[in-house]
Amino acid sequence: MFFSRPFPSYSAIAKGVLVTLLAGIVVACSSGGGLYGPVQGDNRPHSGVDRARGMPIQGIDVARYQENIDFRAAFQSGIHFVFMKATEGKDYIDPNFRTNWVRARQAGMPRGAYHFMTWCSLASEQAAWFVANVPNDADALPPVLDLEWNHLSSCKNKPSRADALEKIRVMLDAMERHTGKLPIIYTDMTFHRDILEGEYFPNSFWLRSTAAEPHERYANRTWTFWQWTQTGVVRGVRGEVDRNAYFGDQNDWLAFLQTGCDPRAIAALAPTGRCLAAK
Repeated sequence: MFFSRPFPSYSAIAKGVLVTLLAGIVVACSSGGGLYGPVQGDNRPHSGVDRARGMPIQGIDVARYQENIDFRAAFQSGIHFVFMKATEGKDYIDPNFRTNWVRARQAGMPRGAYHFMTWCSLASEQAAWFVANVPNDADALPPVLDLEWNHLSSCKNKPSRADALEKIRVMLDAMERHTGKLPIIYTDMTFHRDILEGEYFPNSFWLRSTAAEPHERYANRTWTFWQWTQTGVVRGVRGEVDRNAYFGDQNDWLAFLQTGCDPRAIAALAPTGRCLAAK
């Protein structure tokens, strides 16, 4: 999908993120944690995701279920990033979002917000709700659009593939225009099979796969982030928490922080005005 106007330079984004990251490294090195510190555990480990545990860039995602998070403790223990629930549908905001947003930044942990898409309200309404409640912070990670069927919701509407794809593209476009960053798509195996399989998106993908590696469960889909367990144990978080891995090494991670894009896609996306690193 191409746009008629260029998007903002990532110079401000990169400067803010790198200052935060470097400050975190100093704190981490003095305490034995941070970038090179020990990662935590998993209450119900599955052998199918063994490789994820050893990947160098680890993160978490949180919502209201994780209360009073100590982001500094998590960051110093080897957690590099956090995605946090912000909004859902056209009228719900996670009660912990604003607190989490501020505290993660204060701790020096790169953080991003996600919107949970629902199927009983217009995409334009959901976009307006996200824009109204999620700050356009230069140092934030790209926003995330969470795409899955929610069987626990009172909304039982299940749109056609064509209708779902139209709503998704409207939402992605609005999120990108609000933040100036190419949104990340989060999804699970069922929704990907039903709606997303075979569709091209320029966006990075964050895939859920807790019993096997993503390439074993998702046909022809390159992933940037991998949610590999929902029973993780992380210092600073009470109870269990989702754990995630970034695909690459430290250099790849710094490239992502500088550009907001998977470094493997930068060459293809740069001509569209995206992925512009600091000069």
